[in-house]
Amino acid sequence: MTKPSCPACTLEDVLSHPDHWECATCGHEWPKEAAPEAARVVKDAHGNALVDGDTVTLIKDLKLRGSSGVLKQGTKVKNIRIVDGDHEIDCKIEGSAMALKACFVKKG
Repeated sequence: MTKPSCPACTLEDVLSHPDHWECATCGHEWPKEAAPEAARVVKDAHGNALVDGDTVTLIKDLKLRGSSGVLKQGTKVKNIRIVDGDHEIDCKIEGSAMALKACFVKKG
């Protein structure tokens, strides 16, 4: 078993105890049996799993917040990034940074 990095300070100066790990730098302790969280699976409107770098298409017109602009249905978005938070997708559409919800796109 390799030594993990500290979840509190991300340094690798970790001490091993029989039942837990201890960071020698910040003093944070955590149990050894704690497994890292499973990777988050983001799915499009049709249930297909999305990953970084995918190309997606908008399935409905979306109004842009703070302006009178609209993103039209059928707009293709290339090279998406999956992120945590309220909006699952970060991307660029026509050179502008956008955050989209996965329920408004389909893979392809």
